Amino acid sequence: MANGRPRPHIKSMRIVMTFVVIALMGLLAASLFYAYGIWTALGAADLPGWMYAAMAGGVIFSFIVGGGLMVLVFYSSRAGYDDEASRNNFE
Repeated sequence: MANGRPRPHIKSMRIVMTFVVIALMGLLAASLFYAYGIWTALGAADLPGWMYAAMAGGVIFSFIVGGGLMVLVFYSSRAGYDDEASRNNFE
């Protein structure tokens, strides 16, 4: 970029990424529209209290497992366990 203009492959990648983002946003909008239609067609579901408790327990358990895995990733990175594995890939 000595002359201040972007390289041609950067411009083409920008165009491709724009189309990818637009397509993904369209899919998201279509899925939300479909989900809203199904939700309103089915109406409200009466669930017993133990089902709400089980759902809350599943969400909390998922957050604990996800948080624990992220802690392990950061610990591994800080402790240097990943250095030897990445060094072997670049030799």
